[in-house]
Formats: sequence, structure tokens, C-alpha cells
Amino acid sequence: MAGDRPRPPDPAEATDAADFVRALVRLRQWAGEPSLSRLRALGGQTATPDGTKVDALPRSTTSHVLRQADRLPRWDFVRAFVTACFHYCDHPPELVPGELERWRAARAALAERAAPDPPAPAGSQVAGDQPVGGQAAGEAAVASPPDPAAALLARRVLREEDRSRKGLLGGYTLAPVSFGPYGAGRAEHDLHEIGRFFAGLRPRRLLVVGESGAGKTVLAIELVLRLLEPVLSAGEAPGRDQPVPVRLNAARWTLGRPFEPWLAEQLTREFGLTAGDAQRLVRDRRVLPVVDGLDELDPEPPTGPPRRAIGLLTELNRYSDHTGRRPGAVVVTCRADRHAELCEAAAGLDDAAVIRLHNLDAGQIAAYLRARWPDGHPRAACRDVVHAALSGPAGRAVHAALGTPWRLLLLVTAVESGGDPAELLHVDPPDGDPAASHGAGRAGGDPAASHGVGPSAPGSGPVGSFDVGRSGDGSAEVFGDGRSEGGPAGGFGAEGGDGAGAAVIAGRLLEAYVPAATDLAPRSSAACSHGTPYEPAQVRAWLACLAACLREQARGGTDRPPGLTAIDLVPHLLWPIGGRRRVRALHGLCGVLFAVVAMLTFRTGSAAGDPEEPLALVLVAGWVALATTLSLARWPAAAGGRTRVPRRRRFAGGLLGASAGAVVGVLGGLAGLALTGGRVFGPGFAVAAGGAGGLVLGAVIGLTAAGRHGAERMTVAEAIRAEPLSLLGFGLCGALTALPPLRLAGAGPLPLAVGFAGAFALAFALGIAFTIATGGWSKDAELAHPREALRRNAVIGLAFGLVGAVAAFLVFVLHHGVLRSLLCALVGGVTFGLAFGATAWARTMIGLGVAAARGLLPLRLWAFLDWACEARLLRVSGATYQFRHRELQDHLAPPDGSGGS
Repeated sequence: MAGDRPRPPDPAEATDAADFVRALVRLRQWAGEPSLSRLRALGGQTATPDGTKVDALPRSTTSHVLRQADRLPRWDFVRAFVTACFHYCDHPPELVPGELERWRAARAALAERAAPDPPAPAGSQVAGDQPVGGQAAGEAAVASPPDPAAALLARRVLREEDRSRKGLLGGYTLAPVSFGPYGAGRAEHDLHEIGRFFAGLRPRRLLVVGESGAGKTVLAIELVLRLLEPVLSAGEAPGRDQPVPVRLNAARWTLGRPFEPWLAEQLTREFGLTAGDAQRLVRDRRVLPVVDGLDELDPEPPTGPPRRAIGLLTELNRYSDHTGRRPGAVVVTCRADRHAELCEAAAGLDDAAVIRLHNLDAGQIAAYLRARWPDGHPRAACRDVVHAALSGPAGRAVHAALGTPWRLLLLVTAVESGGDPAELLHVDPPDGDPAASHGAGRAGGDPAASHGVGPSAPGSGPVGSFDVGRSGDGSAEVFGDGRSEGGPAGGFGAEGGDGAGAAVIAGRLLEAYVPAATDLAPRSSAACSHGTPYEPAQVRAWLACLAACLREQARGGTDRPPGLTAIDLVPHLLWPIGGRRRVRALHGLCGVLFAVVAMLTFRTGSAAGDPEEPLALVLVAGWVALATTLSLARWPAAAGGRTRVPRRRRFAGGLLGASAGAVVGVLGGLAGLALTGGRVFGPGFAVAAGGAGGLVLGAVIGLTAAGRHGAERMTVAEAIRAEPLSLLGFGLCGALTALPPLRLAGAGPLPLAVGFAGAFALAFALGIAFTIATGGWSKDAELAHPREALRRNAVIGLAFGLVGAVAAFLVFVLHHGVLRSLLCALVGGVTFGLAFGATAWARTMIGLGVAAARGLLPLRLWAFLDWACEARLLRVSGATYQFRHRELQDHLAPPDGSGGS
């Protein structure tokens, strides 16, 4: 088979790193273009320094390496990639070692004569710091031993940002973006060099400014990936001189909160680091904060100076490096109009380079449309229509309306769903404006205006370019891009009638986006495999309700929990959509109902004791009061880590827990036999019932806790602080369960007190065990999902209910048959779990049920949210949902005083 094909590419012909990477691309083509998924499967796995097995050829890493042209790939990557290609095309196995040696020798020769690190950008000060992102093109070693916590954080950040990038772009490929120092006369670089550009800054502090929709978040994500992928591509861990970049949502910061404790808290909450590790990494400056969305902190429209943004900038200006003598490395993104407000208030990021993302010029728009709709595409003719609109009498307005990647994506989506671009871009030109007929506002005499962005892959959004310069005092200064005269509509000189025309077009595109996205994403995907298709009017109404909820969240309040921001949709915090007072009242009634039902099943099943027993009545009253208090809480909490435990390991954990639980259960049964003096049950029942109950409880704990290899679990103190009332209710449940047998046995005051206290302590301890088992993180943690906290809260309720049901059944069976005892135990256990364990889940289900009954949200909200992400109306950001763009959210939000809750 190998004899029928030409010889594989010769790596010895490569003269530099770019040639070597191109040789790898040609090798993949020669092998038959194996997909990235197939390469990952053929590449096998490799071990990281901390022993974790990872893929040798992750799809994101392979895509990144084959796109880069300034860095020689690691040998481990080259070896896995070359081997996978030869295996894919069934190359003779005996010839593969020889081919590998050719690639190793060629790469080693290039590494020996590799060029030094590129010079810093013009105007930057050379300092003694080491570069932030990755190593040079040789085989430079990490200066310090790797930190397992930093390596764990880097892997989780890389996976999260890779997912976010795909959600924003709708694919894997990002269009090249050119940038360069303003007025330096140097050749422009592309976005793939943004990591090296940032590493050349002294100090490494960067403020990214751009219009709404210009691609600031995409740039932040690309920077994080560029800094991380070279380090992790071969399974290495970041060294001490390579801080882990972490993108943070600025809207989650609260005014007055010190930055460093908040940063450590975000590492714990979003990425599962222990509190100690997070604080240590922040203290040692092993984390590079990339603060995205400074403009999201303050309400819109502005009612004065942006106080919260100024407060965060003040904290960042206090943020120093580990020596305390130099500014700390940080990246911030901000919208252009908010940046102007900050400048008016004399607030800024000290010692930072400030870059501005430029809007797209007509050439870049045409290049993107040509890549999206090539010759032969059903929509190819629409390119001419858009070009005619750009060069027509109202071209300046059209240009201003389409000047950002986000607006251009709106147009493309509407056209691909059947919209007419002529109608979408139609606007009456301003009367008597001779400039309106001169095209799309490109400034003459500016050579930068002729540089277009390269074509992007279908499904990806275009991104603008930016320039940077520095002022005389050494700080960076924002300059215009020279492509237009500037103006209110994206810097394209759209003034007067042009600005109004651009606003008309923008509103038309936003209005068309929801119907177009609904039409292009029928409800037939894996997430929504059943049900009738959504109607555009339904989708718009539901999204408007969610947007109104976010507006209410933006108004805040002194009692709001973490996570309630102006842009984050947190599933377990959506219940106020049904009406805050209405839902809390219904949940309170349900809490009382759950507690009463659990109490009645207990009394029915135990069938012992005087109904007027004072101690029993006190315990029952306390139990009901606790359940009512939990159900009336302002914001029931739902938290917990994420795990991905293999079935075999989980099964082994269950067996271990069952074995240990059976032994403990037998001992507990014999202790109960001694306390009751054998007057209620005999030795056989004590051993059998105690062993069976302990086996079940131990198996449940083992499945959730013991099977989690290397888990970063909560401490006992953390578990008690997290669920004090629930654990107290758990203890009361144990005491109530133990009281009837002790009373039937006629136990004296001392045995009664010992048995009562022992049952309370044992139940309280079991509650702590389940809280720890269902909280914390695992070393094998999966990516966060917005509904994970809510799902885990339901698991906690189920675990609580199982424990209560098992304990109650062992008491009930002394008085009734097995079936009746089992029924009473199950009903009591389920209601007990809902009242004390799954309070956040119950509140959410009640709130969303009320909202669905009022027609505000769909009954199957989770399926709708997943579909909306696939339709690119929403996106997942960490553990929350967000609208695809803030402009879409604001457009859909109903006017104040209408809609919402």
C-alpha cells in the first residue's frame, strides 16, 4: 500500500520553524487528512509530572500547533503526531522508526540554530522578568519544579477556554487578526502572536479597549490559550516563572472587596482548587488575572461616574508582583465608551499598555463574506448585494452598522436563514450629503486601511485588528486606526443621518436574529431530540423573560448571593421569575407539608409511645420549625464540586464502603440490644438489621466518596458551616427514630439519655459524611456545567432521604410488616430529603413551575437552554448561561415596568 503512494514529506527541507510546521501539515495531507479526533485516538496518552494521564494529541492543541508559525513544536508532540499519521495510512510498521528518526534529526537541527526571543514592542521597558507565556523555540527547561496545583489549574483553564472559544466562534478556526505598534513602520503581526506580544510587555499589564462586539472576549480567550498551549502541549506543568492565565468575569466582583481574596475565591469556586492552594497561588503570583468585561460592572445607561469599575481599577493598581516593588501582571478588557468615561474620571490601569480593537473596514468585511460564501455557495450572490450597499449612497451608515464582528455575524445569520440583504441593509440616505456616495468611509492615504483580515472558516466570527502606541510618560496611549474620521457609530464617521441610519440597520439585524437562529437550529439535536420545533415568537418571549430577570439581578441588593450579576443566568437562582414572594410562600407551605408528612409517617410506622409524649412533641416541633425556616430562606444555596469517576473505581468504592458499613452496623445493632436490654429485639435481629442497614449506608457513602481517587474534599468544619440547619434536622431525625425503641424497652433516664444523644450524634455525623461526599472536587473533575450545582443539590436530598429511610425502616419493621414499613420509610425519607437536603432544588422547581404556568418560561427549561446554546442565542460561561452578546440581551429586555417577574 505504501508503494503506491508518493514518498512522505521530507522534514530535512525545513529551514525554520514555519517550514517545519508546514511539513507536519503536508504529512497529514499525505496520510489522507485524518480528522483531529482520529489523530487524538491514534496518538495515545502521556503522563504529566503529577502522574495524570492526558491525551498526547488533544484536538485543540493539535489545531493550535498546526496553525502556529513562530514556534518549533515539542518533540513529544511531533513524535505522537508523526506516528499517528503513519498509522492512519497503514504505513509499514517496520519503517515508522526510521521516519521518526528523520523528523527527530530535522527538528534537533532547527532547535540548535533557533533564534532568540523576539524583541519587546516599541516603547516597552526591558526588565529582568522572565516571559510569561511558554518557552522559546528551543528546549529551554523550566527554571523551577512544577507545582501540582498550578498544573491542575492550567489543565482546567485550558479545557474551559477551549469550550468557550468554540461557543463564541461556532467552530475551531479563528480568522487571522493583524496588529502592531502604532506608527512604528513594522510589518503587522497576526493574532496568533498575541501571547508573544504580551510576554514582551514590561510591565506585563494590558488594557484592551474596543467597541461593543469588536471581539474583546475572543481576544482574551485567545491570549489565555496562547499562553497555556505551548506549556501543556507536551503534558508539562507551568514553572514558577510561568503564571497560569485565568479569565475572570469582572461582573462577579463586588464593590469594596479586596482583589486578591476575591481572585482566590474564584479559583476555588470555578476551578475547584482547595482554599489553601488558591490562596498560595495568588500570594506567590502564580496566576495571571485576565479580567474580562470591566464595562459590565456598572449599570446602563450610566447615571454618573462608573463607581464599581473605578473601584476595581483601584484594586488592580494596588496589585503588585511577588516582590511588592513592581506592578503585578494583569489583563483587562473594557468597552470603548466606558473607557472614555473612566478617562473623564481620571481613572485607569496604571503602567498598562492600552490597545484598541479596530472595527472592520470594507475590505475585511468583503474578505469574510468571500470566505463564508465562496463561489458556488447558495448565498454567493449576496456578497454583491452587501458590496453594493457598502458602496451605495448610504454606504457610510451601512459600514457603521456592520463594522464589528458581532454585527456582521447578525447579518450572515439572517441571510443564511433566507433574509434579503438588500432589505436588511436598506436605509434612506441623508438629504444633501455628498459624502454619502463615496463608499464605506475608508480614509484615503492610510496604508493600514488596505490590510484586510484573512478569511475565516465557515461558522467562525471575524475579529478586528488593533494598534498600540505609548505616550511620552511611558504609559501606553490609544490611537485611532486612521481608517476614518471617528464618530459615535463605531469610529466610522457615522454622524447625523448616517448614525441614525446605522442604528436603524442595527435594530433590524437584532430583530431578525432570533427568528433566523431559530430557523437555522431546528429542535432535532442530541440535546433536544424530541418535541415540536420552537416557534420564533415563543423563543423571543422566553428570552425576553430571561433578559428581564438579568435586569432585575443588575439592580442588586444587600441580600443577594454571589452569582447574581447583570449577565449570568444561574439555574438555581432563576426561581424569582415566577414571582419572588409567591414562590417563597409556596415553598414555605411545601416545607411545612414535607415536614408534617415525614412526621406522620414516622408516627404511623413506629406505632409506639404516647401521642402526648412531651419529648417527642418537642423534637417534632423543632423538626417542623427547622424545615419551615429552610424553605423560607431568601436564597437557598446550591454548591458542590464536579466529579468524573470511572465505574470500576466507583464500584470498588461501593464495595469498600459496604464492607466497612456492615461491620459498623453490626456493632451499632449490638449497642442497641444492650441499651434496650433485649426487651424489644433479640440478638439475631440486632446483627441482621444492623448489618443490613450499615451495609446500605456504607455502600451509598462509598459510591459517592470512597470511589473518588485523590478527591479534594470539604473539611468537617466546612461541611458544618455550609449546612448547619440541615445537619441539625438530620440529627433530630436520628433522635426521633431512636426514641420509640428506647421507650418500648422501658429504658431508664440514663440509658434513654445515652441512646438519645448517641442517635443524634450518629445521624449528625452521617449528615456530615454525605455533605462531604457530595461536595468538593475530584482530581478527575469534569468541566463545570451550569446545572451541576442544582443536580448535586438534588443528590444531597436523595442521600439524606436514603439514610433517613434506612434508619426508619429498621424501626418500623419491629411493629409492622415489611411492605408497610418499607412504604412508610420511603415516603418519610423522600419528604425528609426534600425538606432538609434539596431545598435549592425544590425552590427552583417550584419557581420554574410557577413561571411555566404563567407562560413566562417553557416547562422543559433545561432543554430550551441547551438548544439556545446550540442556536448561538445563549452560551455557557463557566457555571452559568449568558446571552450570546450583551447587545442582544439589552435589545430583548422589555421596557422597565413590563414583563419579567
